[in-house]
Amino acid sequence: MPRLAILTAILLLSSLRSSRGQLQVGFYAGLCPRAEDIVRTVVTGAFLNNPSVAPALLRLHFHDCIVDGCDGSILVRTPAGQQENRAFGHQGLRGQSIIDDAKAQLELECPGVVSCADIVALAARDSVVLSNGPFYLVETGRRDGFVSSVVDASVVPEVSDPIEVLLIKFAQKGLTAQDLVVLTAIYCRPGFVLAAAHTIGTTACFFMTGRLYNFQGTRRPDPSINPMFLGTLQAICPPGGNGNVRLAIDNGSGQFFDAQFFSNIRAGFAVLQSDAALYSHPATRPFVDFYAVDPASFAQDFALAMVKLGRIQRVTAGHVRRVCSSVV
Repeated sequence: MPRLAILTAILLLSSLRSSRGQLQVGFYAGLCPRAEDIVRTVVTGAFLNNPSVAPALLRLHFHDCIVDGCDGSILVRTPAGQQENRAFGHQGLRGQSIIDDAKAQLELECPGVVSCADIVALAARDSVVLSNGPFYLVETGRRDGFVSSVVDASVVPEVSDPIEVLLIKFAQKGLTAQDLVVLTAIYCRPGFVLAAAHTIGTTACFFMTGRLYNFQGTRRPDPSINPMFLGTLQAICPPGGNGNVRLAIDNGSGQFFDAQFFSNIRAGFAVLQSDAALYSHPATRPFVDFYAVDPASFAQDFALAMVKLGRIQRVTAGHVRRVCSSVV
């Protein structure tokens, strides 16, 4: 589908105001006209210095929204205690300092106006665009939450969750099986410390050992791995090798946002077992097939899913934190 058509579809979707709040495209147009430009400039600068910040910022947005809605609670780091980001499922989150930088500039431009939650949402969109992904309009007008609790983070998808459990966790947030497949391009399981978006992220050999040499205790490789690909993976991650060696999660297209990820899953070239599992479940397999042959639809549906993600338990009543790392 042409990019113009994608933008039109997102515009129609995003222009609908929430029946429960004030989320809308262009919320800051009169309040802080340069808000989105400032966020984009900060994210672009960070990306040019280190492209791995793109998947990190995508993951940050997902993990913020999937707990208690997009309320900036994932950013809280002080005072030290049992904040949400200390949960097991949030391990390896990065990008908070980029959000802090954008917030500091926005506080100089228009103090107390732009919420941390909105900065995270805007930074995620800008990361997608910088990674050659689709542009979509971000609804803004969120307020920041007062609470950040590790207990609330039990809903975060875990590495050990089978597809059935993931489907339930997503459904509890109003997300479908299709959303699960599409947003797998962002959400990252615990342990992938420097990874985030599966279409543009990386993982480490340390987390591949079981799949390559002792899958589910069989002392054999995961049979879903294409034999042609197995040798490649084992050469990168040999037994007893350096567990810190990294490899692209999206084989052959690790630095670009695209649908190659789904073709890899179909062909047995999925790097992560949890991604390969999407092709073994009847609720998710049809979408893998669809996006593998229609990459334009993936771009469109990803943009729609990101707007949907940003609406989870939207917080439009509350306050705007002056410092994103603290609820005080």
